[in-house]
Amino acid sequence: MYFYNLIKELSKNQKLLIFVDMDGVIAYFDFGRPSDFLNKRPLFNNIKILEKVSELPNVNLHILSVCKKDTDIDDKNKWLDKYAPFFKERVIISKESNDNVSAKILKANYLKKVNTKEKIVLIDDDNQVLKVVNKEVPDVILYQDSVLVD
Repeated sequence: MYFYNLIKELSKNQKLLIFVDMDGVIAYFDFGRPSDFLNKRPLFNNIKILEKVSELPNVNLHILSVCKKDTDIDDKNKWLDKYAPFFKERVIISKESNDNVSAKILKANYLKKVNTKEKIVLIDDDNQVLKVVNKEVPDVILYQDSVLVD
């Protein structure tokens, strides 16, 4: 409940817009089969914590994920519908439609364009993504996926 309590406290006096990566955070990432989204093993403990967080007032929870091909977007949405339907807002970006730009740059560029008065939070398992977002969008609060583990 560490993360839940952390977000509960942080959201007492401000609205939060939380972006959560999928692969490695709520779905097991298998390097041998990176595009097999429909068969990824759900990380139920993380999903449960995030579902509870989604019920907090002043919290708006989103997915921010990157995939290789445009066709993978539909598979990721189907996976979310099955295992984490409480994520109503989803941003899934395809590298194929973005000249094969890296995930870290795609996420940083997306977060730069978010126009909100809410405080932005990103949860990701990729240290390179966190490093680039920290440099490019320094006002974003960053958490490694391990913050979800009690």
